[in-house]
Amino acid sequence: MKVAASSLRKGAVVDMEGKLYVVLTAENIHPGKGTPVTQLNMRRISDGVKVSERWRTTEQVERAFVDDRNFTFLYEDAEGHHFMNPENYDQVVCSKEVVGDSAPWLLDGMTVTLSTHDGVPIALELPRTVTFEITETEPAVKNQTASSSYKPATLSNGARIMVPPYIAAGTRVVILTEDGSYQERAKD
Repeated sequence: MKVAASSLRKGAVVDMEGKLYVVLTAENIHPGKGTPVTQLNMRRISDGVKVSERWRTTEQVERAFVDDRNFTFLYEDAEGHHFMNPENYDQVVCSKEVVGDSAPWLLDGMTVTLSTHDGVPIALELPRTVTFEITETEPAVKNQTASSSYKPATLSNGARIMVPPYIAAGTRVVILTEDGSYQERAKD
């Protein structure tokens, strides 16, 4: 199935010259002069080689036929990350390469979209945002405005992010899973 290059996102699978690639990052670049382009960083599924491709945003790219289904994250062990299909309770194990830098944002019981090709997991797509609690952060500096700078903080999963100065330990925050950046305070 052909799709516009600009519509590809992280986790999409494309077919180039008969080989499958999973998109790691996708960036649409709109220069002041010239044609807008889409820059894709991808990993070849067969051997893990990373490649970078650039297409005009209107060019058509062959999207591979994969089975995208919702799975529930169960746990992680030495084998990899275990997911369960909630429809028939089948379990699938994803390698650390498939999960990649999404691993810190996985929560027990989280519903993710898992792409499989011939029954083998090849790509993982997380929800857009996740909520974590801040366990440790530096105290706010007096007379520092909210827009001036960010300070480092540690989340309950051990990940380190940058947060506004008014965020204190014990605050629940919403994190953007694409890049692990602070989005807002949780509303719960």
